[in-house]
Amino acid sequence: MTTTQTHGEPLSIGEVAERTGLSVHTLRFYEREGLLVGPVPRTSGGRRRYSVLDVDWLLICVKLRESGMPLSDLRRFADLVRHGPGNEAERLRLLDAHRQRVDAQIRALEECRSVIAWKVGVYAEHLARGDAGGLWDPTA
Repeated sequence: MTTTQTHGEPLSIGEVAERTGLSVHTLRFYEREGLLVGPVPRTSGGRRRYSVLDVDWLLICVKLRESGMPLSDLRRFADLVRHGPGNEAERLRLLDAHRQRVDAQIRALEECRSVIAWKVGVYAEHLARGDAGGLWDPTA
């Protein structure tokens, strides 16, 4: 996953928010919580200046969070990446455990979708025949 920027020009917090879909508030929160892999440099005026690598990392974070990774796991993953080579097996265990949770959620959602599709079919069939009255009528 890469950004569209190919230059090493630093990005403002607003530009990063736009590219990642994260709010400025969330970007500040991620920084405070140690979820970035490196410190975000600042201008002499105190404005954050992000790199393309920061954006690439944040895009991964967005997907991990959207898929339900707890902040504590994301923080641990960022900490492992920050510490550099030598902990790849632990990174793999963390990501694989998360993948397994996501796979379980997908299976559960597929079961839900199957029940919903069946129920849609029941209602569609009864409505097409004109005898939908009384379907699951709690007042009957």
